[in-house]
Amino acid sequence: MPKKKPFVLRLDPDLLEAAEKWASDEFRSTNGQLEWIIHKALKESGRLKKKNSSD
Repeated sequence: MPKKKPFVLRLDPDLLEAAEKWASDEFRSTNGQLEWIIHKALKESGRLKKKNSSD
């Protein structure tokens, strides 16, 4: 499994509260929810590179 790179994200308190609520509703951590949202947006926009089966 690839190593995850940590980085700091500053969010508006209302935005963070909404993300935390959504994460809770989906039984995910806030970090996991934000990662899922980013992944989904990148995939839908065609900006996420497809991995080879050998990766």
